[in-house]
Amino acid sequence: MTTGAEAAVRMLQHHGVKHIFGLCGDTSLPFYDALARLDHGMEHVLTRDERSAAYMADAYARVTGKVGVCEGPSGGGATYILPGVVEANESSIALLSITSDVPVTARGRYPLTELDQKALFRPLTKWNTVVDHVGQIPHVFRTAFRAATTGRPGATHIGLPYDLQKQTADFDLWAQAEHGSFPAFRTGPSPDLVAAATDVILAAKRPVFVVGGGVIISGASAELAALAALLDAPVASTVSGHGAIADDHPLAVGVVGANGGVDQTREIVAGADTVIFVGCRAGSTTTEHGEVPGRDVPIVHIDVDPMVVGANYRVEAGLVGDARLCLAALGSAIARRLDGEARDTGAAERLKAMRLAKRARFEDLAQSTDRPIRPERVLAALQAALPRDGIIVADPGTPCPYFSGYFDFNFTGRRFITNRAHGALGFSLPASIGAAYGAPNSKVVAVMGDGSFGFAVGELETIVRKRLPITLIVFSNSSYGWIKASQKSGYGERYFSVDFGRSDHARIAEAFGLKAWSVSDPAALDGVVRAALAHEGPTLIDVISQPLEEAAVPVSRWMG
Repeated sequence: MTTGAEAAVRMLQHHGVKHIFGLCGDTSLPFYDALARLDHGMEHVLTRDERSAAYMADAYARVTGKVGVCEGPSGGGATYILPGVVEANESSIALLSITSDVPVTARGRYPLTELDQKALFRPLTKWNTVVDHVGQIPHVFRTAFRAATTGRPGATHIGLPYDLQKQTADFDLWAQAEHGSFPAFRTGPSPDLVAAATDVILAAKRPVFVVGGGVIISGASAELAALAALLDAPVASTVSGHGAIADDHPLAVGVVGANGGVDQTREIVAGADTVIFVGCRAGSTTTEHGEVPGRDVPIVHIDVDPMVVGANYRVEAGLVGDARLCLAALGSAIARRLDGEARDTGAAERLKAMRLAKRARFEDLAQSTDRPIRPERVLAALQAALPRDGIIVADPGTPCPYFSGYFDFNFTGRRFITNRAHGALGFSLPASIGAAYGAPNSKVVAVMGDGSFGFAVGELETIVRKRLPITLIVFSNSSYGWIKASQKSGYGERYFSVDFGRSDHARIAEAFGLKAWSVSDPAALDGVVRAALAHEGPTLIDVISQPLEEAAVPVSRWMG
């Protein structure tokens, strides 16, 4: 006979799980004891906050393509883990959140930490349940992994009551191997719709792709590049799609939209006579609140979620299915129509001129000796020192628009991680831990504002305890910069409750055991960045930086 907790551990093992991120609690004790006793080949990473556990699992899933697993206790643990769960769900990242719960026999009798977990998680997950009988545990885990990895990937939740973890049963323990990674069981497009999309695209003289995170999740970069080359069509990306095509590809436009887009990239999309959205929702940030592209431009929309296609723009043709399969089918159909002869629209030359114009202003500021240090100077130092396959994990505020707009990722895949669904502060520090576990051979750099640092500072201990060679960069400007910039642009510079006192982040990091530097002189920045990246252990650089409301940040609208 096997206990419910042992069955839960075995079901994770059967689904190929290697890492679990979580925080202990009294209702989780049987589960922890099973993890301690059984030979399962999984590493449990103890975190300092349940929210951090979910962010770690999210980033781990993004870089590995495996289901990220996080866990926490009942009551406050269940409420704390929610921000990371909803972020993963809305970002189409496969994640399983496990929270232990009060005993089934104690429900409705006011036990400590009781709450309705099923109701709490219902609007924030793709699928969720709380187990009612010990015999349900294997089926519930199989269902959670299946829901997380098929169709549009997303977050799932299992509530595991304390008494069921201790009860025994004769379980049927098995897993569908394909459900351990995502996307599982890909779906292809209708041939009739492929033909219709082909007609629309070939009727265009200046088609432009706008691609999102779905292309990266699908692993469709090769199919995208092949189709773009066949059409000689520019490829722009959303923030989450940064990495779908290498930034040094001749047809790469870079990030477009209100966050990370600039005049030069905006003009490329505005000049298109057909826009092909792939693996993105065509939401407010990407489309400048529905203004770029304009409403009169023919649209082809490709997405795995049928509710996305046609949600924000009327489409001339829509394809529902996995991005890789859709792009491959579309590429084959277009190649047949063109008899294998690629078009020549002169796009590469136009984009070369565009990139030079875009970089000119940035390069000028990147050499600035102004104090406080300009963010452009930090990006240039990091660009020069970071290995080509390095991973940047960025918080909202200063890091997201700058790294979206100006950092070149000349390597396809998930090299840039940021929480674009809800934009909560405190993401990048814990998420960098998940990324480091998922990609142990890549250098991981977490960039954040000092507001975000305050949200997640406790995870410095986790980084040191686990000896992870992560480099953290803090833009220190003593304010919640995005909100302060919004108050400047839209509220007559009436700054209210956005400023706080400066902390010495380097000394804080040293107290936790990191090697740290504080930099206020831009001339010292390049050397410090090189030293931090070369150090074998965890490092932190505290940059006394220009306030965001004074910066030349690539943001066209502060309100999302």
